Amino acid sequence: MRPRSGRSLRPPPCSGSVTSAASSDPVPDSDPKPSWKPEEGSISQRVQGLAKYRFLKKQSDLLLNADDLDAMWVCLRENCVIDDATGAEKMNYEDFCHIASVCTEQIGTKCRRFFSPSNFMKFEKDEQGRIAILPFYLYVMRTVSLTQARIDMSELDEDSDGFLQPHEMGAYIRGLIPNLAQLRDMPSGFSAMYCRIAAQKFFFFCDPHRRGKACIKKVLLSNCLQELMELHQESEEEVTDNEQAENWFSLTSAQRICDMFIALDKDSSQSLSKQELREYADGTLTEIIIERVFDEHVRRGKSGGSSREMDFDSFLDFVLALENKDTPEGLTYLFRCLDLQGRGYLTTADIHSLFRDVHQKWIEGGNYELCIEDVRDEIWDMVKPADPLRITLADLLACKQGGTVASMLIDVRGFWAHDNRENLLQEEEEPEEES
Repeated sequence: MRPRSGRSLRPPPCSGSVTSAASSDPVPDSDPKPSWKPEEGSISQRVQGLAKYRFLKKQSDLLLNADDLDAMWVCLRENCVIDDATGAEKMNYEDFCHIASVCTEQIGTKCRRFFSPSNFMKFEKDEQGRIAILPFYLYVMRTVSLTQARIDMSELDEDSDGFLQPHEMGAYIRGLIPNLAQLRDMPSGFSAMYCRIAAQKFFFFCDPHRRGKACIKKVLLSNCLQELMELHQESEEEVTDNEQAENWFSLTSAQRICDMFIALDKDSSQSLSKQELREYADGTLTEIIIERVFDEHVRRGKSGGSSREMDFDSFLDFVLALENKDTPEGLTYLFRCLDLQGRGYLTTADIHSLFRDVHQKWIEGGNYELCIEDVRDEIWDMVKPADPLRITLADLLACKQGGTVASMLIDVRGFWAHDNRENLLQEEEEPEEES
């Protein structure tokens, strides 16, 4: 994987000389935050833009490029020792300091910050005080990659507030596409839709308060960015269809979601009614949860009235929540729907009301009769709430089974999977034993 995005910094249309200092932080704070916002088109705004450009340019010049990283890897391999027991390539602190000198001669002083004593101490050491060279090199690559991403995002951050708006995040993703091996063959006409789908996941996980902007630092540390960067992998033969489908950012996944929305949108209105959303997942979601999704997560139209329709962005949030039920963000989305009275907790009466629709679909599917009270008691045993009379979001997160509980209450297929969990687990284990 190459940690460079391929983007080049563009100077603003302003001349003059403005100096700035470079930070030595591995992921520097690349967003000079003005205490006041200059007037649009003013000289102050242009000077500020030029200062930002030169600051980011200085940061970019301090980064190792792909050739530098290759040269460092060669230096590490040529000056390490082989562990006789494991065959792993390792280095002690003396080797570490020697490699630092060699790399500095070949690459320049910009690599020296990686060879500090504190960095050496970060890695696991064997009985002889040696560290493996591969984890160290991967650390260098990750640091360079994150710093480059920070610079690229900061360049797109128009108001330099450390946050990206949807169009800025979309522009960042669009700039990455040519450098992500698994996206190079993307049809040009699908690019804008892909960026919209991809950006929405960042906002779902990095903008919990739905302010319409995502903190750059939070984006950099999120699993979303790591998942997107997995598409650097050159050989698609090593990536199964299932793995591609599970990665939200894969072309396969994006096309699946787009096709799903189009199939549900029977009247081609580019939005979904409650009736259309009921067909999601072959109609296994309950009536009450569809109503609650619209109550909590679908905004009323500008014309007012009681009728609402789910737009594409809201649909993406809906899918993200259902496909990430075990995450705090996904469970938070669903808990608002489960909390029928908006009190911040669920009672036994709420559980009974929610499961009643699941029970109806369960019986209609030809399954055996079951007692709603037994399921309610089972859920209470699974969650073990701090207050025995109510279940809160904190209880669902703490019990580590919140996603399963949510599935049992909103989706008959989810309840079936829980009811047949032992058989499903056995089926998963059998192929492994045969292989």
